[in-house]
Amino acid sequence: MVKKDIKNFTLGELKEEFKKNSEPPYRAEQIFSWIYKKGAEDFSAMNNIPKLFMDKLAESYYIGDIKPLKHLKSIDGTAEKVLFELDDGNLIETVLIYSNKRKTVCISTQAGCKYACVFCASGMNGFKRDLSVSEILSQMLFLEYSLKHDITNFVFMGMGEPLDNYENVSKAIKIMNSPKAMGIAARRITVSTSGIIPGIEKFKELGLQVNLSISLHAANNRLRDSLMPVNKKYPIEKLIKACEVYIDGGGRMLTLEYIVLKDVNDSQKDIDGLSKIAKRLKAKVNLIPYSCVAGLEFKSLLREDVENVESGLLKKGISVTVRESKGKDIMAACGQLAGTIIR
Repeated sequence: MVKKDIKNFTLGELKEEFKKNSEPPYRAEQIFSWIYKKGAEDFSAMNNIPKLFMDKLAESYYIGDIKPLKHLKSIDGTAEKVLFELDDGNLIETVLIYSNKRKTVCISTQAGCKYACVFCASGMNGFKRDLSVSEILSQMLFLEYSLKHDITNFVFMGMGEPLDNYENVSKAIKIMNSPKAMGIAARRITVSTSGIIPGIEKFKELGLQVNLSISLHAANNRLRDSLMPVNKKYPIEKLIKACEVYIDGGGRMLTLEYIVLKDVNDSQKDIDGLSKIAKRLKAKVNLIPYSCVAGLEFKSLLREDVENVESGLLKKGISVTVRESKGKDIMAACGQLAGTIIR
């Protein structure tokens, strides 16, 4: 018999699994509590589970995990990064970011990325595969229980495109949000997408007040086509319309993520185009200074250059924040995650 990873099941699914074997539903709640509230990594640690049932569990299921290979901390203390190895040898990276009293974990959803944004390291070695529900959750559980971090915010902005792995990401979010599991408020969770329209359409049916961010990075199709190949399939106008439907359907306020690339997307024309889109969607804008990636020729902006873009948006009445890229010295900043062995 092939054992199943018990962390791939939502609570409802696990109750159905147990029901087939004539086990009461509350057993699933007990298992969830041990794994997600106490960080149990083995059934033998669950001391309120009858031995007979524990033996049956061990015959059919296992508690999945991922292997930490390297743990790095930035010199200024603003970020940490963990390189994980998956069971098949693929590598992913997870980042913890400090900001005042907040601790934000940046979660990966795929090994590699198929969308190959030209300024991002994650797709440089191609797409490997989707992460399972268990592999997504294991990143957070390792930080919380092995590294003893009290995480306040959870963002799906690591390696991969979250809405390209929608089924596993949505199940992971349901487990994160469940009071019987991690009990994380939906408003503390953010999903970022490069603009996968079918995923946005599904996302609005999730029924949770999870935040949605759109990685825009250009305000016209010509430029966005060159920076983000996904735009050729889901061009800006169609993306905007999908976002409007999402908002009209009860979705929370959107955030537009915009990596500022020197002499590429920082002109007055770019600012004007970005402000029009933000106004139409009543969206906030996060400006992200570009962080250098080895092998790419894009240039980082000086602080005053980013402030000029910020000022241009503020003058047009746009709510804007400059998101400082932290952890550059350990290649943990936005766009730098590659899933490679760290020397």
